[in-house]
Amino acid sequence: MKEIIAKQILIPAKDPTQWFDIHYNINLYRGCLHGCIYCDSRSTCYHLDDFEVIELKVNALEILRQELASKQRKSTLGTGSMSDPYNVFEKDMLYTRQALQIISDFSFPIHINTKSTLILRDIDLLNKINQRTMASVAISFSTVDDELAAKLEPQAPSPSERLKAIRQLNEAGIYTGILFTPVLPFITDDTESVRKMVDRAAEAGAKYIITWFGVSLRDGSREYFYSKLPTLDEKLVDLYKSTFGTQYSCLSPDRDLLWDAFVQSCSAKGIAYQMSDVKTYSKMNFIEQLTIF
Repeated sequence: MKEIIAKQILIPAKDPTQWFDIHYNINLYRGCLHGCIYCDSRSTCYHLDDFEVIELKVNALEILRQELASKQRKSTLGTGSMSDPYNVFEKDMLYTRQALQIISDFSFPIHINTKSTLILRDIDLLNKINQRTMASVAISFSTVDDELAAKLEPQAPSPSERLKAIRQLNEAGIYTGILFTPVLPFITDDTESVRKMVDRAAEAGAKYIITWFGVSLRDGSREYFYSKLPTLDEKLVDLYKSTFGTQYSCLSPDRDLLWDAFVQSCSAKGIAYQMSDVKTYSKMNFIEQLTIF
């Protein structure tokens, strides 16, 4: 792990309405050790010399407290967009846990994206935030097949473990769902995989599933992804190159069929699948205000 100094922690989001009503993103760490072969954060545009070296912003908590103290509006904060806030070092460093305590102290809502089951450690703080505003969680999946996940996400907790975490979070009263993304063309883009994802999500009590039937590839992440594809199938590299070239958004050729199957499955299970239907703090406030009037 490498220690670095940060100048700013709250990074304004471009369009809060598109992603869980998040107005400010927080990244206490840079880099990740989950080893996901498709991760867009490996892209050279993010200027990380070695994505698998975790960088800790050692002054992050002090800055976070200062920045939250200066905000008058209790806008939703988000973490996990670039690097998982529950990386292997967080178990001992406790920066994410301390940040949640600060967020609770200032009564800000928080949305967390993660692949790690370590988030279960902080259920007490998530509940504390819930008592004042709102804490929500999205657990990320590319597949619910443990054997395939071991090749796609070799250092992350297994899908089975993540599904158990979703169940525990929901049972604790934390609004929790799934990011089913990426859906990898020619690897996981079939209706059976989609329906299986929805079935497992429903069994775990997931409140929503947000998906995208494709994968983003650009300089840096594309080369790494291609270097790992032969471990799945030797023909995949040529197939990707001939189908997508150097495109950024590599969409599944079967995306329309997959979307129909996804919508039917989610509707049958009562699971939200549009961001507009996912509960956020702003929507809660609006409903409360209507109730008052």
